[in-house]
Amino acid sequence: MRNDVPFVKAMKKTNRADAQRNLDSLLEAAKAVFAESGVDAPVREIASRAGVGIATVYRHFPQRSELIAAVYRREIDACAASAQELAREHEAFEALTRWLHRFTSLIATKRGLAASLNAQDPAYQALPAYFRQHLEPALQSLLAAAAAAGRVRDDVDAYELLRGVGNLCVPVAEVGPGYPRRMVDLLIDGLRYGAPAPSGSGPRRR
Repeated sequence: MRNDVPFVKAMKKTNRADAQRNLDSLLEAAKAVFAESGVDAPVREIASRAGVGIATVYRHFPQRSELIAAVYRREIDACAASAQELAREHEAFEALTRWLHRFTSLIATKRGLAASLNAQDPAYQALPAYFRQHLEPALQSLLAAAAAAGRVRDDVDAYELLRGVGNLCVPVAEVGPGYPRRMVDLLIDGLRYGAPAPSGSGPRRR
C-alpha cells in the first residue's frame, strides 16, 4: 500500500502557504486602498486589488473593523521590527532618527485607522495595548543605545515620546503635509540637549 502521509503533509503545507500569501496580498491591498480612499472604501475594491474574491475577504474578516484592525497590527509589527534592522545598519542616533521618522509616517498616514480606534467595537479594543506593547520596547532599545553613545539625554520615556510624536501628527489645516516631520525634527534635536557622556568614557570636553 502506498504511504500517502508525506503527500498529505506536503499538500497541507502548500495550502497553508497559499492561504498566507492570499492573506498578505489582502492586507497589503487593504493598506493601499485605505490610504487612497479611506477605511470606508468598498470591499470589492480591496478584493480586486488583492486579486481575490470578495468571499475570501469575508472569510478572513467577517467584519470591516476586523480588517482595519489587522492592517493596523501589521503596520505596527513592521514598524517595531524595523528598529532592529536600523540598529544593525546605522549608528545609534541615526537609527533613532530614522525610526522616529518611520513612526511619524505611520501615524500621519494612518489617521483614518487611528480615528477608528475610538469606535466602541471589540475588534479595536486590544489595539491601544498592542500598539504600546510592540512599539514602546522598540523605541526604548533605540533610545538606550543612543544615550549610551552620548547622543541623546538618558531621561526620555519611550511611551511619552511616542505620544509626543503622535500629538505632533494631529492634522492642522493651516500647514502643509510636511509639518509633522518638521516638528518631529525639532523634537529630535531636543533629545540631544543634556546628553550624557558615552558609556565607558571620561568626562565630556566642553
